[in-house]
Amino acid sequence: MLANIPRLKDFIAKNNLDAVIATCPENVTYLSGFWAMSQWVRRGPQAYVLFPRETAQPCIIANSGILDLIPDQQPWIREVRRYGYFQIDVDSSATLDAGDVLQQQLFGSTAYKDSVDALVTAMKEKGLTRGTVGIDEMGITPQCMEQLTAALPDVKFVRCFSLFERVRSVKTPGEIEILQKAARITERAIDAALNIAAEGVTEREMLRAFNASLAHDDAAPVVGCIGFGNRSAMINVQPSDRKLKRGDLIRFDVGGRYRNYRSDMSRGASLGEPAPKIAKYYRAVEKGVLRGYDIIKPGLKVSELFKEIVATVQKEGIPHFARSHVGHGIGVDGYDPPNISESSTDVLEENMVICVETPYYELGFAGLQVEDMVRVTNNGAASLMSLPTALRIL
Repeated sequence: MLANIPRLKDFIAKNNLDAVIATCPENVTYLSGFWAMSQWVRRGPQAYVLFPRETAQPCIIANSGILDLIPDQQPWIREVRRYGYFQIDVDSSATLDAGDVLQQQLFGSTAYKDSVDALVTAMKEKGLTRGTVGIDEMGITPQCMEQLTAALPDVKFVRCFSLFERVRSVKTPGEIEILQKAARITERAIDAALNIAAEGVTEREMLRAFNASLAHDDAAPVVGCIGFGNRSAMINVQPSDRKLKRGDLIRFDVGGRYRNYRSDMSRGASLGEPAPKIAKYYRAVEKGVLRGYDIIKPGLKVSELFKEIVATVQKEGIPHFARSHVGHGIGVDGYDPPNISESSTDVLEENMVICVETPYYELGFAGLQVEDMVRVTNNGAASLMSLPTALRIL
């Protein structure tokens, strides 16, 4: 089990909830360990996890068409309620393996009319017909929500997506291990992309090398912003046929997904010696990230972290440097809390994993960015990275 269940139970109790219901892909996967594929590949399909406060067992609500994922993924929640019709046949002469036996059992269970019918039945059987239930509002459709409230008029449903976010912000040891692996996989992909760097290589070719390396390590591409020269100043640069030239800056703002967890990092490189302004500005944004390591610890106000990082970049060479944020949490979602901004009211907690970043974009010049994945330890900070932060000269 990867989810921070003790933290979840604590938040449920503090908010006087009788249960919580996960509905969006990130929260369903986080809470159960079940990756409901249809939720992740298109909008609309419904999957839920019902987690009661008391002794009743939690359960997964899933469409019949994705039940085959249960044996492979082996979610820690064993109770599964299916909905919808899906035909599957069994060879009566075959000896089924354990996975096929489990599928046969799942398909032999009651098929409810729709997702809400399955959820309502589960709630009634678990005694959740009144009281207050938190529901993650981000994944359930308005029609399904109307159907749910009509079926259970004595239940007060309150939005709790933000509760799930707060729970997810502090990672368990298993999550930290996966995030560390995701970071190392992504670093290898950056190396693989830079290994083909030469005059005439295109941004698109570099992205192919990056993505191929991710796939080789069983990770999936998510963000692939790779820009050369003045194109590096495009905030969300999408690789083109622009060819690499001597003196060009290469900006990476990239990430992938490994075992349902995200990576997000940024590095810069130069083909040949960089121009003085590139070297100066890159050192400034690098110093901002390194300053974060000096002060990160449990109890630090996130707003203070923001101010210190921005002030460092300004002092080190970009006096006009300004940002809305200089990082964010990361986990099953690419943007877990906290958002490292001046207006944040959060404080850092031990075992948060955050991305500390200092992007600078100047049209007609370049984009410079350093971003590290960092764990908040009991008395400081530990990098999940192995790649040096310095500008790499190729």
